[in-house]
Amino acid sequence: MARPDKAAAVAELTELFRGSSAAVLTEYRGLTVAQLKALRTALGADAHYAVAKNTLTAIAAREAGLEGFAEKLAGPSAIAFVTGDPVNAAKGLRDFAKANPALVVKAGVLDGKEITPAEITALADLESREVLLAKAVGAMKAKLYQAAYLFTAPASQAVRTIDALREKQADAA
Repeated sequence: MARPDKAAAVAELTELFRGSSAAVLTEYRGLTVAQLKALRTALGADAHYAVAKNTLTAIAAREAGLEGFAEKLAGPSAIAFVTGDPVNAAKGLRDFAKANPALVVKAGVLDGKEITPAEITALADLESREVLLAKAVGAMKAKLYQAAYLFTAPASQAVRTIDALREKQADAA
């Protein structure tokens, strides 16, 4: 029979898996407590970095429907549960891993789909959501201006042609 504290830990991890938009599995072997605190700060307010036992995490991942994630649990593992923008958390992990090579990204889950460490790095290389939205709005605005120019071009060309004919008739008279 399972102990109540372990059952509670599994339930909490399952809720974290279900409630997060992304989860990144890391190996933290060789990091000090101060470095882990710095990592939690680097991840931002929208991420929760948790160190848990592999067996409990595997049970919670299976209960949350993440079979492949549970298979990657080996060695000292910790999980970054991201509730906000996954790009910011991926950037925080990437930057921290550059400064501290002891942190190894093993796997991840983004919106229920498993992702590789290379995909997490690619996610970190994306610009922030606000920048991408601003670029999209700018592109749409440029297309609207281009459409407005195309719609007014025939009318303005007709006006220039009529004006040129009027000047030609004035010179001829």
